[in-house]
Amino acid sequence: MMQLQDLKGLGKARLETLQKAGIETLADLLLTLPIRYQDTSTTTPLSEIAPGKEICVSGYPKDAPRLSYFRGLSSVTLRLCDETGGLSVVWYNQPWLQTQIHKEDRLTLYGRIDRDKQGRIRMISPVIVKERGILPVYKALPGIPAKTMRDLIRQGLTQLEDCCPETLPEILRIKYHLCERNFALRQAHFPESRDHLAIALRRISFEGMLLYQAAAASVRGERSKGIQIDVPQNACSAYWASLPFPPTNAQSRVLNEIAGDLQETYAMGRMVQGDVGCGKTALAFGAMALTAQAGYQAALMAPTEILARQHLESAQKTLEPLGIRCGLLVGGMKAKERREALEKIASGEWQAVIGTHALISEGVEYHRLGLVVTDEQHRFGVRQRRLLSKKAQPGGDAPNELVLSATPIPRTLALVLYGDLDLSIVDELPPGRTPVKTRMVPEEKRDGLYDFIHKEAAQGRQTYIVCPLVEESEQIDARSAQETYVELCNGPFSDLRLGLTYGDQDPGEKAETIRRFSAGELDALVSTTVIEVGVNVPSATVMVIENADRFGLSQLHQLRGRVGRGAKESWCFLMAAPNERLKTLCETNDGFKIAQKDLELRGPGDFLGTRQHGDTLIPGMALGADVQMLEETSLCLKWIRSPGYEQEWEQLKQAAQAAFARVLDDIAMN
Repeated sequence: MMQLQDLKGLGKARLETLQKAGIETLADLLLTLPIRYQDTSTTTPLSEIAPGKEICVSGYPKDAPRLSYFRGLSSVTLRLCDETGGLSVVWYNQPWLQTQIHKEDRLTLYGRIDRDKQGRIRMISPVIVKERGILPVYKALPGIPAKTMRDLIRQGLTQLEDCCPETLPEILRIKYHLCERNFALRQAHFPESRDHLAIALRRISFEGMLLYQAAAASVRGERSKGIQIDVPQNACSAYWASLPFPPTNAQSRVLNEIAGDLQETYAMGRMVQGDVGCGKTALAFGAMALTAQAGYQAALMAPTEILARQHLESAQKTLEPLGIRCGLLVGGMKAKERREALEKIASGEWQAVIGTHALISEGVEYHRLGLVVTDEQHRFGVRQRRLLSKKAQPGGDAPNELVLSATPIPRTLALVLYGDLDLSIVDELPPGRTPVKTRMVPEEKRDGLYDFIHKEAAQGRQTYIVCPLVEESEQIDARSAQETYVELCNGPFSDLRLGLTYGDQDPGEKAETIRRFSAGELDALVSTTVIEVGVNVPSATVMVIENADRFGLSQLHQLRGRVGRGAKESWCFLMAAPNERLKTLCETNDGFKIAQKDLELRGPGDFLGTRQHGDTLIPGMALGADVQMLEETSLCLKWIRSPGYEQEWEQLKQAAQAAFARVLDDIAMN
């Protein structure tokens, strides 16, 4: 059988590039699906184009293309015309196109229709179409042009029957109207029609989601022997009684579920999911208290040092009155401070250890670690969570694992993504929490918004201003954090104390900026979404989100959760033209309702960010999955595991373990 290295056009350098991308066999290559498609089979008349879509257009340049430069960035512009109208076209950083496009040439272009800063419709950096049809677009790999990738796939497809055998039982394919795998892969790479592509993507998405859930189910069925923690009958009630506030019914229910898990002979694997402010941290401390009171150690891993320090402060107030000693381990510690921390962890003097990734670094040894808590699940892969568990008891019983997530995910999707974990949902907010008022603000009302921020600052209240970009981009019409910061410092907010923070900022500078904002030394913080998971700043009462229509509803809800943490009335202003999608956010503060709406509007691929990045744990999800399919595959798994289908379940389980043996990061396969 032909091997990957036998393909024509694949030299040593290109072979190494493929291998670095995880493509080591012909099967790997054929299972590398397009991230999207360019449909150049039909053209849209210029009189019918609308912003926000990728389309194919055709016409003649009205004049010769013009080349110009601005701040070192080149742009080639022209006016394309057909029998129905005209369209402005611009290419950035492709100056050679000026000499390659001629006035008398008929041009067929494929690209995205957008608006410039003056609101005029244009097409940005389109592809010049030389091949008509539904063309696959693969994730870019260095040194492998798009045409070369397509040629490699075409060659590989001649060996499809040998290297990509059927994975799904025939009875299952018939029941769920799924085409054969070979047909699906051929049509996914080179579709003959839109109908064939839809059939192929349904099969591939269904298979990927089903196998993922089957892999999760097999993991759950083979749970590790865990550390069994004795929890006295009234321990949960005693914990709640020690706090200055009563628990909600949801908190009581979830802590009881955790206590039940801790007493089992297998290791607990539970995710606690709930909206911002629902009291997940109190639940985590409750689990840590139950663990420490039974003579075991507990560790909590947070995604940032600032959040870890905030958790330590809260833990000291909550746990130390119960006689539970708390300590901190983070990466920025001085040598002496780190050495002392390691000694207290190893000796068991600290019964509750809180930190960042430093908790899984070399040289850290634990003393009877019985519980591992990870905060903000989406910031940690399972490898990081399990590393902490394995460091705890090398070769021994596994510690119990509790995962906290403030990212609302509809239950069906959560069960698919985190199938190795039991799920607890805290669906109730404590009384007295003031809901954040949300409003859409069009551009013409910006001055009024700035006046409102001034009034809030005069009363000692603070504002977040979130932008979708770090730096200004000629190609994307959106406000950048740096551009906005400079504008505000030199203009409307020249009399206020402003800070700027973003993801790639120097860590020390970022930490100092956020510290100053937390301490009330800044009136406003201009930021990218780096503050999505941040600190608790009760005096922050205003959230402004620039270009709000560029964010998903769930991410907007997460950002909104940064304000409304105190008793003061809080506001979230969405800078965007009013639309139905953003209206959902203005009507409800229920994160789960918002997440469900987001999932319905965008589909799982966009909801998880996979369409933009082309990376997904579930093959095909970025292309063909929808909400209905999530539910369909969950029901299918229940059916195939029912009595009478043992042979089919075994076939599916083996296919799942083979499919995810190397690439799965968010389910432990061993």
